Amino acid sequence: MLKDITLGQFFPGDTPAHRLDPRTKILLVILYIVALFSAKSLISYGVVIAALAACVRISRVGLRSLVRGLKPVMILICITAVLNLMFTPGRNLVEWGIFHITDAGVRNAVTMVLRITLLIMGTFLMTYTTSPIRLTDGLERLLGPLKKLRVPVHELAMMMSIALRFIPTLIEETDKIMSAQKARGADMESGNLFHRARAMIPVLVPLFISAFRRADELAVAMECRCYHGGEGRTRLHVLRYVRRDYLALGIGAAVAAAVIVLGRFGL
Repeated sequence: MLKDITLGQFFPGDTPAHRLDPRTKILLVILYIVALFSAKSLISYGVVIAALAACVRISRVGLRSLVRGLKPVMILICITAVLNLMFTPGRNLVEWGIFHITDAGVRNAVTMVLRITLLIMGTFLMTYTTSPIRLTDGLERLLGPLKKLRVPVHELAMMMSIALRFIPTLIEETDKIMSAQKARGADMESGNLFHRARAMIPVLVPLFISAFRRADELAVAMECRCYHGGEGRTRLHVLRYVRRDYLALGIGAAVAAAVIVLGRFGL
């Protein structure tokens, strides 16, 4: 289960998706989210799915990697579907005690599951094709105007980068600790939910200790390298827009506009 959590992982490559400016990818994800939540019909959802499929094809990440990333949130998706299915007012299709399945509930359940699935797959595709360092640089450049309002843009971007970078590390550390505890005879899979949660205590304690130790080592390493924030810092790779970035933004804006127009006309 832990190995299926792919948030924060980066798959190196030399595809057009990997070569895009990180600022372009962030803006494309924003346009994608706008289009996704503006979709109201099968045609508009078809346009969003086609756009995502084209991006997956161009990035060569593989649909299997995106589907594997959905496994840790399947419980959340199922709960969302059940809540919309059972508690949405409308014309009753099935009635069982206090639970009612309505036509509007079926539509809402399908719509919410589809939206959550496509949202996760689209955002994961950005992290799969963008290294945390480039993603941080892109986010910092996009939020640059907020520096005039004394918003700590560099610090926020740095924290996001460190968080994304340490997610795979902590997942790997958790897997090692769980394997070690199981080798010592710990039972973490049997019993009810309370017993399983209690069995996780021997895992959480060393995990927190390891996380704090890594954080302390990182802080010492940054101090030894005279890190003092974003003022006066230079970059090895300077971000520059090229023709492919403008083309990608144009296509993304056209797709979002098409979905919004289809939604306005009820198509």
